[in-house]
This record gives sequence, structure tokens and C-alpha cells, in this order.
Amino acid sequence: SVAKEGDRVLIYFAGHGFVYQGKGYLAPYDMQMDRIGATGFPMEELGTAMGSKIHATYKVLMTDACHSGAITPDETQSINNTLGNLHNSLFSLSASRDRESSFESDELQHGVFTYYVTQGLGGAADVDHDGLVTADELAEYVHTQVREATRGQQNPTSDRGTFDPKMRLAYTPSNASPATPPAPQFGTLVFEANKDEVEVLVDGKSMGLASPGKPLTLPGLPPGQHTVQGLKMGYEPDGPRQETVYPGESSTVSIKILIPRRHKQAAMDLLKDGIQEYQKGYEEHYKKAAVLFEKALAMEPTYSQAAFYLGLTYNALFDEDKAAQYYQQAIAIDPDYLEARANYGGMLLDIGNVDEAIRQFNTVLVREPHHADALTMLAQAYRFKALYPQSIESARTAVTVAPRSAEPHLWLADSLRLSGKWQDAEPEYNQYLKLSDFDSKLAGQLNYYVLGSLFGMGRKKHAGTQDIWKDLRSLAYFGICDCERKLARYDTAIQYCQKSLSYDAKDPFAHYALGLTFMSKAVNTGSVAELTPAMQHFETMIALNPDMDEVKNAKENIVRIQKFLGKQ
Repeated sequence: SVAKEGDRVLIYFAGHGFVYQGKGYLAPYDMQMDRIGATGFPMEELGTAMGSKIHATYKVLMTDACHSGAITPDETQSINNTLGNLHNSLFSLSASRDRESSFESDELQHGVFTYYVTQGLGGAADVDHDGLVTADELAEYVHTQVREATRGQQNPTSDRGTFDPKMRLAYTPSNASPATPPAPQFGTLVFEANKDEVEVLVDGKSMGLASPGKPLTLPGLPPGQHTVQGLKMGYEPDGPRQETVYPGESSTVSIKILIPRRHKQAAMDLLKDGIQEYQKGYEEHYKKAAVLFEKALAMEPTYSQAAFYLGLTYNALFDEDKAAQYYQQAIAIDPDYLEARANYGGMLLDIGNVDEAIRQFNTVLVREPHHADALTMLAQAYRFKALYPQSIESARTAVTVAPRSAEPHLWLADSLRLSGKWQDAEPEYNQYLKLSDFDSKLAGQLNYYVLGSLFGMGRKKHAGTQDIWKDLRSLAYFGICDCERKLARYDTAIQYCQKSLSYDAKDPFAHYALGLTFMSKAVNTGSVAELTPAMQHFETMIALNPDMDEVKNAKENIVRIQKFLGKQ
């Protein structure tokens, strides 16, 4: 009932398949062998749902359902035929050909088919390294890998006549070379207004009119933050303020025109011109913007928006003293200027004043309990102070308020991981990676304050020093690596730490985690080959940051490895 035109629906089944009284059934975990017809899942019912009840453009069915010995070869043919004829817009990938068995592997801890499907969707099937896994790529990869792993005894099948071979099945930006996201997907903003014929501006450009009952829909917007504003003759504008566009998503923006105009037109023109300079995102333009904002504020000393944008601009210029001065001035003029308080708190995170940042965020939340940015940054601030339960609570609230926002999932994941809840943390890291899967260059140019800084992780990087998008994706992959290492899944941990380094090759934390993982794998498997890369990553970590608390442990591990290798 939720799927609609343009959506993708994927159904994945790994388990047993049976033919009973001439009909095919998939076996749920609670199927009873003496009541197959009543407790199995009929394939005809699956076909009806896929064909007529799910109104998505792309439908994907993957079945690892014919395990070795579970059904006879003739029954395998019956099941594969049923699965292959469900609907003509379906990409159906089955574990094996007719009259073949499907194998499980103790070494892989999966069915062979399931293992290579997950590897393929994770990026291994992305042979052209464009950051996308298509149906054709996955089918080819799975067929090749499964056939090789089973020495030709198992051959996955897909019906090439029933699906778009370029159908996109997974986004894997970390697989794109060199570690850059795929071309950005576009999003949509829908503007609603409380008065007739309100002019809507996006990034300083007039985009049309919105009225009550007649929203203005603007598709094709690049992902990231955009400056929006609503104007009506004789009234104070709503905004300018920041709104985030998410790839492939539609977000509603409410424009409220309430207060008769009280500022001089000349001051408003200066503010508008200053915002245009600010949006260009380079130092020379920030300086020009500051001059314009200062003129507007001098002309109108109670112009809180001019003071607010001066705070933003000086923060982008790394002049935190002036930024704080103007943020405080904006708040003094208008104590309910929540965006000014939230941005001020974000800057305080950047400079390490976490306690005052928390006070600003809590002030915002007293006035607006569902302020998503304040909740997100509060979760980040609590995580910096190692107050993990409070961070988890704030992040979960932010996720509820803004389910399409990526950052709350990151701070939730980090606080869960640092609380020892590794299995709970991993899905949140993955959700962050999924939701942040777009090019954030625009957001970076607009002073992506909501992310604060990374000083609490020991990285001491201001959000404006480089593309924060890469830093945070590196942090997310590092988090998954650390969880997998703690769970003793060393091969997977190595894979994720290497992904982390593909975004930030000079991250000492990822090198340290890789060293620990290789060393732990060597101890647990007796493989001497893992000791050399372990030592190399410890040495790299020390060279990158000799002041880290973990350096002492890294040096001790290097000595142990050298002694052991010297005895070989």
C-alpha cells in the first residue's frame, strides 16, 4: 500500500522451498511439515502481491530457497518457473538452475548464493566503479562467483527478458573512484503559504508564487542546504532561512507571513545582496557579505537577521569572537530567534565550549521541543561529553522528528557503540550512510553548521576546513569497523576500516583499529601473514598522531610483533 510509481521494492527470501500437492511454497521459520499447505507461504500468493498489489516501477525478488536435499530436481524446476513468471516488470534472481541444488557454506556462514548477493549489493558487483550496482551487474557477479565457489555445481539464474538491465539496486559511493559520491540525485521542496500570492525565493532567485490551497512545487533541486524566503508586499519576509533538500525526497516548507513591514527597504536590499555573496562560499565573498550585512545593521540596529548573518559569515571566516558577538546581538534583539541560537550553539561546538552549546540547544528546545537541528546537535554535544544515555535519547527524538535527516543516526550510532551496544549501533551507521548518500558540496558552501566539528573524536577539525561529508562518512565506516572488531568478525571489520580510509587516508583512528583487527585475527586464526599489516598500520597511526592516548599500546604491540616475527 505504500509503494508507488518510481519506487523500488525488494523481497529477499533465504530458506527452504517445497512443492505440495502440485503447488510451490516457501517455508517460513514456523512452518509445520505435517501442515505444509496451511503453514507454508504459497508462491501464487506472492505472485499476486508482486503483480497486482505492489504498484512500484521496479520489483526485485531474490530467492535462496532450494537448499541441498530440500526438494527434488523436478520440484526445483517447478519453483523456479513459478518465481520467474510472477510479473513482467520483475527482476528475479534465483539461487540455482533447474535440476540443481543450492549449497550452504560453513566457512561463509551463509548460503553461497546469499553470501555473494550481499557482497555484490555492498559494492563488489560495481565493476565500472560508478558507485551504483545495477541488475545486470549483480546478476553477472553472483552467477560468476557462485559458479566458481561451487566448481560449477550451482548456477544462479535471472530472466533477462523481464527487467531493465540498468535497474539500480544499490548505491555504493565508497566504491566510486576516487572515493567520491555518484552524481547527485535531486529532491523536491513544496512550499505552502498562509497568505495569497507569496513570492518564494530559493538561493536568492524568485521561483514563483504560493497561496493557501495552492502550494508551489519545485522539483529538481540539488541535495543539501538551500536558503529559502517568502515575500509579500507590505509585510516582513519569512526567512531567509536554511532548508535541506534530500535526494529523491519531497519536503514541505511552510511560509508564514505575519508581521507588517518595519525595516527599511534599503536595509533589506543590503541583506539580500549580502546573502547572495555569502552563498558563493569562498573567503573573498564572505568578506564582501560581511560588509553588506554590517551596513544593513548600521542602518537598522534592530535588524536581527542582519546580525544573524554576520554571525554565520564570521564563523565561516573562522573569526569566532566576532561570530559570537553578532549571534549574541541577534539573540538580544529577538530572544525567540531560534535559528540564531541553534547556529550559535553549533559554533560553540566548533570551538569546544560544549556546556554553553548545550545551554543554547536546551533553550531552543524549551521554546520548540521538536526543533530537529537543536536535537541533533544536542545529541552530538552529549556524545562529546560521554553522556551516552542523554545522547541516545536526543538522537532518537531527532530521528522521530526528522526521519530523513542523516546526522541523528550517526550520533545515535556512535553513542550506542561507545555504550557497548555494537549490534544496535551498526544499523544506525548504515542508515546514516544511506541517508547521506549525496554530494554535499552545496551544503559545505552554505556553512554546514549543523554538523558542528569533530573535535570530540580527537580529530580537531572545524567543519569549514574541508568537505565535512567525507569526514563523517569516514567516521561512520570506522564505527562499523569497530563494532565488527568487537564482535570478533575480523574480515568484515577490515573491509569497513579500509572503506573508512578511502575517505580519509590520514585518519589515525582507522589505522589503529585496522592494526588491532589484523592482530586479533592473527591471534585467533594462527595466521602469521596478518602480523605485518597490523604492524604497518600501528606505525602509520603513530606517524600521523604521536600524541594519541593509544600510541603507548600501539608501540607495545609493534614490539610484540617484531619479537614474534624474529623467532620465525
